Amino acid sequence: MEARATAKGYVSERVDRISPSGIRRFFDLLGSMDGAISLGVGEPDFVTPWHIRNAAIRSLEQGQTHYTSNYGLPELRRALSDHLQGLYGLHFDPASELLVTTGVSEGLQLALTAVLDPGDEVLCPDPYYVAYRPCTELAGACFVPVPTEMENDFKLRAADIERRITERTKVLLLGYPSNPTGAVLDAEDLRALAAVATEHDLVVVADEIYDRLTYGRAHIPVASLPGMRSRTITLGGFSKAYAMTGWRVGWIAAPAALLEAMMKVHQYVMMSAPTTAQHGAIEALRNGEDELDRMLGQYNLRRRMMVDGFNQIGLTCFEPRGAFYTFPSVRSTGLTDEEFAERLLIEEKVAVIPGSAFGEGGRGHVRACYAASLDEIDEALGRISRFVSRL
Repeated sequence: MEARATAKGYVSERVDRISPSGIRRFFDLLGSMDGAISLGVGEPDFVTPWHIRNAAIRSLEQGQTHYTSNYGLPELRRALSDHLQGLYGLHFDPASELLVTTGVSEGLQLALTAVLDPGDEVLCPDPYYVAYRPCTELAGACFVPVPTEMENDFKLRAADIERRITERTKVLLLGYPSNPTGAVLDAEDLRALAAVATEHDLVVVADEIYDRLTYGRAHIPVASLPGMRSRTITLGGFSKAYAMTGWRVGWIAAPAALLEAMMKVHQYVMMSAPTTAQHGAIEALRNGEDELDRMLGQYNLRRRMMVDGFNQIGLTCFEPRGAFYTFPSVRSTGLTDEEFAERLLIEEKVAVIPGSAFGEGGRGHVRACYAASLDEIDEALGRISRFVSRL
C-alpha cells in the first residue's frame, strides 16, 4: 500500500469535509486584545447561583464521585419529569423516556446518529446554530437549509418545508427560540409545521435549550402539540436558564424506543454525564426559579437596550422574543458581515459574530449577544455607533 504523505492523510473524508466553526477565528483575535468587549460568547455572564454550586460541593464532600446510571441519576430524572409535567403538561417516564446527557451538544449528536442513515436528508431553518450542519454530516446525512427572512421575523414557514421534501427527507431539525436570531414560533406556526411533519412521517429533533428564556410569551414545546409526542426528540439543558454552561449537563426526552436507540450511542461514547453536575442540576430544578426569574429580568432590560441601540445607529434589528441574541442587518454599511465584524473588532475592540457563520441566511447580519452587563452594552453600542459613523 502506498504510504500517506502527511498525518492529514489518515483523516476520514467525512471529518475532513467539515469546516471549522466560523466563530473560532474571532475568539482567537479577541484573546489577544486588552480592553475588548465581547458580544460574541453565547453564554450567560452570570455565575451559577450559589445554592446550585453548594449542592454540588455537598455531593463531593459526601463522596458521590462514581459513575451514575447511563441514563443519569434516578433522582434527577424524576425531578426532570416533574418539571416538564408542571411547566408544559408533558409526561415522560423517568425510567425509559429521559436521558441525562453531557450538554445539549451531546444530545444533538445522539439524536441525529440514532435516527439517520447515510443519504437521509435533514431539513433545518437557515440561519441555524453552528453545530447543526456538522452533526448532520457526521451522522452521514445530507443537511438541507430552508431560508428564513428578517421580514418574517426569521420564522420557518410550512410551505417552505413542503417544497423541499424528497423521498430521502427524514428529519426536521428545529432550534427555537433561535440561536442566532432570537426568533420564536407561535402556536399557529408550530401547528402548520406539525401538520407537514405528520403528513410526511418526519422525525422532529427539537433543540429547546432556550425554552425558559422568552419575553412576552410562553414557550410551546413541539412535543406538546397533538400527535407530535410520538415523533419528537426534545433536547434541553441547564446551561442557559441556570447559568451552568461549564457544568455540561443536558437531557433528552423522547419515546422509549427512540431513547433506547440514543442510549446505545451514549453508553459507548460518554458512559454518563458528570456526577457532580447532575447533583447541581437537581438543585436547579427544585429551587432555581427565583434566580432564573431574576436573570431573565436582566436579560429583558439588556434586550431592549441593544435592539433600540442598533436601530438608532441605523443597523436594522428585528425584536428577538427568545434566547439572548440580537441579529441586526449591517447591509446599510456597504460591508459584508465578515468585514464588518473583523473591522469592528480591530478598530473599536467590540466582538460580534458574522451572520454567515450561521448559514447563507445569515449573510448581511451579525450576531450580538446581550449576556453582558448594561454598562458593557452601553459602551459597546457607543463604539459601534462611532465605527458606523466613519463608514
